[in-house]
Parts: sequence; structure tokens; C-alpha cells
Amino acid sequence: MTDQLEIITRKRRPEARPTEILAAALDLFTERGFNATRLEDVASRAGLSKASIYLYFRDKTSLLTALVQAAVGVNISLASDMVSQHRGPMAPLLRQLLGFLAHRMQETRMPDLIKLVISESRAHPEIGRYYLDNVIGKGLPLFQSLIERGIASGEFREVDPRLTVKCLVGPMLLGAIWKSAFEPIGADPIDISALAAHDADLIIRALQP
Repeated sequence: MTDQLEIITRKRRPEARPTEILAAALDLFTERGFNATRLEDVASRAGLSKASIYLYFRDKTSLLTALVQAAVGVNISLASDMVSQHRGPMAPLLRQLLGFLAHRMQETRMPDLIKLVISESRAHPEIGRYYLDNVIGKGLPLFQSLIERGIASGEFREVDPRLTVKCLVGPMLLGAIWKSAFEPIGADPIDISALAAHDADLIIRALQP
């Protein structure tokens, strides 16, 4: 029976390896930092030979960009669908989107990834640029379109949508940094879902005509 399980595992592993590699990479990048982690270290943590990892990723930068895409790409796609399909007042959608973002912050390792991108962007600007283009550059316009639609319908008062969006998502960034950087050294835990609900309430009240 054990031999059969080992055979099944070996058959399944090639498809699972990219996910295993990404999980190992995030662990090591978080523990040691980006510069101090070698691809060989990631391979070892993922149970691969040193050479095998190069079949999947050519270098650490491509590994980190794959982490960003895996962690955030699907979320942005789902949020985009929520915005494009929504009909009616914008306030409930705003609450829904912030709640969705907060849930992802609470239930996944997005805070660790955000901390990693922030800490490495000065030394490796290509990492920050990728995050700026593929996460911030796609996420903020979704919220901005929501604000603009609310203004156009008369639901929201006239404000600068670009500045308003930054006020809206700023607390979420604080929640991510708090969870990844400060809670591990003893800060009181932050309930990001409660923070999102409170943030939505403040912004919606401020937007009322």
C-alpha cells in the first residue's frame, strides 16, 4: 500500500511543483530576506534538486513576480467582475470590495508578500515596478471607477476620485503591514475585516452629498 501511495505521489508531483516552489520561496523570502535566499535554498525547501528548480523559474526575480501573480492576479480578476457586473448604488459595492480585500488579507499570506515587495523595491526596482503595474495599476482603477460612477449618478458628492481611492485603500495597506511586520514582534492583533468595515463606513458617510 505504501509503495502504491509513493507511485501516486510521484505522478502528481510535477503538476504540484510550481505551487510547492512558490510556497517554499515565500517562506524563505520572509524568513531570510530576498538577497539572502538562493534558488538552491528554495529547491531544497520544496524537495527538489538544485537543477530542477530552473525548469520552472530562471531566477529569483521571476520567482517573486510569479508569487505576486499567484497571490493577487485571481483576486483582481474577481474584483473586476464584481465591479463590471454590479448594478445599482455604489455604496454596497464599495463595502463588498473592501470586505473581499480584507478577507484575502486575513486568510492568505498577502501581507507577507506586500511587506516583501515594499522592503525589496529599492534594491530591486523591477520588483516594485511589476507590483505597481500589475497590482496597484489594476486595483486602484477599479475603486476609482466605482467612485466615478457614484458621482455621476448623484449618489456621491463631487470629490477627486484618485485621491479618494488612496484614502480608501490606505487603511488596508496599514492592516497588511501591521499584520506582517508588527504582530510578529508583539503588537496587538488587528482585525482587518473590522478595519475594512469601519473604513467603508467613514468613506461612504464622507461621500454623501
